[in-house]
Amino acid sequence: MCRLFGFRSVIPSMVHRSLLAADNALGWQSERHPDGWGVAYYVDGAPHVTKSAATALHDSLFRRVSGIVSSETVLAHIRKATVGELSVLNSHPFQYGRWVFAHNGDVPAFAEVRERLLAEVSPRLRRFVLGDTDSEILFFLFLSELERIGPLGGHYELAPAMEAMRRMVRTARQISDQRPGRDRSLLTFIATNGSVLVATRGGKELYWSSYKRRCADRDTCSSLSYECEHPSQSGKVNHLILSSEPLGGENVWIEMPEDHLIGVDAGMRLSQESLEPKASRLVVVS
Repeated sequence: MCRLFGFRSVIPSMVHRSLLAADNALGWQSERHPDGWGVAYYVDGAPHVTKSAATALHDSLFRRVSGIVSSETVLAHIRKATVGELSVLNSHPFQYGRWVFAHNGDVPAFAEVRERLLAEVSPRLRRFVLGDTDSEILFFLFLSELERIGPLGGHYELAPAMEAMRRMVRTARQISDQRPGRDRSLLTFIATNGSVLVATRGGKELYWSSYKRRCADRDTCSSLSYECEHPSQSGKVNHLILSSEPLGGENVWIEMPEDHLIGVDAGMRLSQESLEPKASRLVVVS
């Protein structure tokens, strides 16, 4: 399956270590996930997306992009294809407006339910599905659910994004998982519009970190706070990192529970919820 990396921070940060230099960096993982890569980052609120169908570790463009990216928000993906040919159109992250989205997993026997899933996408958005993956249709299904809550351009709060992802997962499972003899769909996602970031674990592992044992920049960083090196007591964090596997370094990693959502809003307030809405809660990390 694929590998995901997502990052939100109060300050622009380099991601070279996470993508290339760490012991378990995304680039090194591409030896086992060789079917394309993509990196999305935000500059002045606008997403910049670079993608390729090549293997990340052997792609000089991946190394160049990894070396220059410094942003408050980054989403990266390396692909091991299960649905769709090897092409830039099928590489993640997918983008629409300010939103970018990446998926780890698949919908078993996708061809059997493709048209039913596509029918749930808003007619206005349906024409923007350009590739042939289940992931891209699920992205536009997420956007359709978001649009049903309010205008896409106006969503800068975390709650609508988490609710849209919850509804998308529910719809996808109702269509794809109730077929006799089919395995459960693997629906692990990260989505962001640069201001908020939301993720869910649904069958493929996902880890998160909001603090380090000791920050290497603690003597020079003007944004250093208690939450950088300790579990948050206020619900606010200075950074949130999401990864399919824990990365090397000083970050303290927590495995995300199955069928849960996690995210940060524009003010870096951390929320974690069950996909079951009645179990929603704000988490003060311990």
